[in-house]
Amino acid sequence: MEQLWFRVDVPIRSTVGPDRHGLHVLVGQADSGAQALWLAREVCEAALAARTAGLTVPLRRPDGWTARGVRPGWGFDWSAATVVQWECDSLLRALGRVGDVAFG
Repeated sequence: MEQLWFRVDVPIRSTVGPDRHGLHVLVGQADSGAQALWLAREVCEAALAARTAGLTVPLRRPDGWTARGVRPGWGFDWSAATVVQWECDSLLRALGRVGDVAFG
């Protein structure tokens, strides 16, 4: 069975300027919404750990998950994250860019 694509939207807030806030959006494949949330958090934590250590953020995984746009100094509110099944844009698939779509 082919895995579904999910979009995980996580509210973020600056730890140095609490008036600065936004949304970090991650996309990738998972078997369920719960797994998508777990995978999104996993890649974010790995990316933040790498950045904090001065290392390169891990590249996009084969299942599409990546968090290359995360930056230290922003707190993620995982309890307020939302997960929806995501229909990928065919152009993103053709360009191999699915999973690199992240705002924050």
